[in-house]
Amino acid sequence: MTDKILLLPIIIPLVSGAMVLLFSNRFRRAIEMISLLAASLSLLVSIRLFKENLSFSLPWLGQGLEFSLKLYHFSWFILLAIASFGFLIILYSILFMRNKAYLNQFYSYFLLTISFASGAVLADNLLIMLFFWEGLLLTLFGMIAIGNKNAFKTAIKAFIIVGITDLCMMAGIILTGHLAGTLAISKISLSLNGLGALAFIFLMIGAISKAGSMPFHTWIPDAAIDAPLPFMALVPAAFEKLLGIYFLTRISLDMFQLSPGSWVSVMLMAIGAITIVLAVMMALIQKDYKRLLSYHAISQVGYMILGIGTAVPVGIVGGLFHMINNALYKSGLFLSGGCVEKQTGSTDLRELGGIGTRMPVTFICFIITAVSISGVPPFNGFFSKELVYDGALERGWIFYAAALIGSFFTAASFLKLGHAAFLGKISEKNKGVKEAPFLMLAPMIVVTLLCVIFGLYNQLPLRHLIQPVLGGIRMEGHDFSGFPGNMKLVLATVAVLIAALLNHIWGVKTKGSGLKAVDHIHHAPILSGIYDRAEKRYFDPYDMGLKIADLAAKIAFRCDRAVDWLYDGLAVKVTFAFTRQIRKAHTGSYSAYLAWSLIGAILVAVFLIYST
Repeated sequence: MTDKILLLPIIIPLVSGAMVLLFSNRFRRAIEMISLLAASLSLLVSIRLFKENLSFSLPWLGQGLEFSLKLYHFSWFILLAIASFGFLIILYSILFMRNKAYLNQFYSYFLLTISFASGAVLADNLLIMLFFWEGLLLTLFGMIAIGNKNAFKTAIKAFIIVGITDLCMMAGIILTGHLAGTLAISKISLSLNGLGALAFIFLMIGAISKAGSMPFHTWIPDAAIDAPLPFMALVPAAFEKLLGIYFLTRISLDMFQLSPGSWVSVMLMAIGAITIVLAVMMALIQKDYKRLLSYHAISQVGYMILGIGTAVPVGIVGGLFHMINNALYKSGLFLSGGCVEKQTGSTDLRELGGIGTRMPVTFICFIITAVSISGVPPFNGFFSKELVYDGALERGWIFYAAALIGSFFTAASFLKLGHAAFLGKISEKNKGVKEAPFLMLAPMIVVTLLCVIFGLYNQLPLRHLIQPVLGGIRMEGHDFSGFPGNMKLVLATVAVLIAALLNHIWGVKTKGSGLKAVDHIHHAPILSGIYDRAEKRYFDPYDMGLKIADLAAKIAFRCDRAVDWLYDGLAVKVTFAFTRQIRKAHTGSYSAYLAWSLIGAILVAVFLIYST
């Protein structure tokens, strides 16, 4: 096999994405066929590259820099995941996006996203990776901007937040290249001391921001409302987690030596734990299907960061397994939300209810993906979370407790979502609702089945995809597939899930509504005030930054007006008043002028005497 085949996963969607822009929306079928064909070819190439080890390089930009790509165990299964999700979601989009505006732009940005994501995964040079990474920033902006009337504002927000963190990553790349003497990822090996730790932190910021971690997350819930739904299923649900966690793993295991006793490890675990708890608590109170899912997309990345941050084999394997599991069930959940939106015209939970009998396939897929993300055995999320729990507990009970609290609120929020959307009394408006078309159901069914398979047969992804990433030395002979070995942790998980179910039953009984089943948590003392401030965006760094910038602008404006008044107002008035008095003093009297001259001469003489 020629090494040039590594260019195909980049070139096929890149050329097709550019081609789609040549067609206007009148040629909808041509746009759809080109996009589906490109996604299909990308998937076939990724399947062909599966389990291959290839390298490709050619001179680029001079100065000894090379356009270098490398395919090895970790990158080939991420590449396959990117191509697979791209194909399934394009298939789904053919019906969901029909009759939408900016169709050619949507598919163009979609295909370019696949191209840039593939390039970022294959890149073996930090500068090349940065090129594709920044390309994703442009397509992110474009895919959000073509949404509803408020989408452009959200696109600007996403561009600024991600752009700032990308600047941090640029600084990290420069510093890493300086310390290592090379930009080749496979040749970098640095310690986490001094400037090495600073380089790691800069690179880490870029990685966790791409993954959607706190505090770089606040554009995601806004995009859930404003951007086209397939974008949410593709980017925040799948691609961003795959790319961000892929890069975080590479810098933690390959480029730097992350050890369990390091302060960097503790920092990563703290970020993961905080992201888990705070994001899931915000998900708990949402009243919109997509917005609730968006906060879970943020919360779940916390488990991945926590697992990798433990720097112990069981935690890292759990974090990576959770990465692929999350991409499956989170995409499935967003696709179920898209089916609900397409068939009912709304994702507002206050307008839904009782549609489970009208949309049975969507409801079943929702149930399976919801119990998967909640960590219910024997589905995939249960096994990856148990591994993360094990690693977290090995490093400190506080991190394990945060992860377990996250599981309680995850289960509680999905019980609320499922009850509010699919159960209860159906409204008059939705009595005519029917199941979504098969073309939209098929991708959702596929990812739902994989949630079951990756749970019941978790040895398939763990032994053949995840564990080999760490290598035999790091694995120390362990095999984490099969049923979890720590039964105490399993029992604790089951207890938490039962507690979440009892909490929901009690909430429904006291409030009389699935939607209000967690209102006792929302309006609890202390939490109520925190939630109120959170909903008013007091904790949104972007909005706070805008308010600070607005205040600074007002202060600067006042200072500018004050300076103008000083020079154009006060100084002029003083000058005119002074000159007016001088004019009055000039009476034409020679005796007066002689007196002024004598007084001036005396003053000069006194000054000269005392100065010497």
